[in-house]
Amino acid sequence: MLRDTQKKYKSLHPYNYSTRLFVEISFLSIWKNNLSFERIADTDYEMTTDYGVVRVENILFHKHTKEKDIYHKTRKITYQNKTKKGKIRLISLLTNDFQMAAEDIIAIYKKRWLIETLFKQLKQNFPLRYFYGERANTIKKQIRITLIANLFITLVKNKIKRPWSFSGLATMIRILLMSYVSIQSFFEQQHRDWERLITQVKAPPEELSLV
Repeated sequence: MLRDTQKKYKSLHPYNYSTRLFVEISFLSIWKNNLSFERIADTDYEMTTDYGVVRVENILFHKHTKEKDIYHKTRKITYQNKTKKGKIRLISLLTNDFQMAAEDIIAIYKKRWLIETLFKQLKQNFPLRYFYGERANTIKKQIRITLIANLFITLVKNKIKRPWSFSGLATMIRILLMSYVSIQSFFEQQHRDWERLITQVKAPPEELSLV
């Protein structure tokens, strides 16, 4: 059924996206300059945010097939994005959501790097390349546990004052899981805690009393 849905959607849309899209699901993607379309409406909006003047176009895609002609309406939203060097760059977005405000759609797109950073952290620091079971419930549990662990390390990283990379924290916490140490004090003054642990290991065991 899923394959039939994908084939149907692929036949409806003559253009390609970087992510999988399905029928009756709202999508948001970057605009590609090689798309051919027909402009239905064109409006400019003055935003109160840093986006400046936002151009919203209602456009129509058309694909001719042997059976019939297929049409699909979408919105093209163009806004001004200021780079780190202070230059203005025009970015155009494509979506089939006609209800959400253009400002909200731009804000969603600008948060995409936060999602990409999360995916990168999960792939690099947690064993999500393979699963411990084949059932859907087992896979969901593993993903939830991974997200909880990722959140815990993020909270630790934000709480300590010394600069630590996320991967470095994940590695050290993995090593210290079976040790009775204070996570915050260790990452703040790790040399002092290491010396205390070494002293405890080198100390002779206490003599047992026979009484």
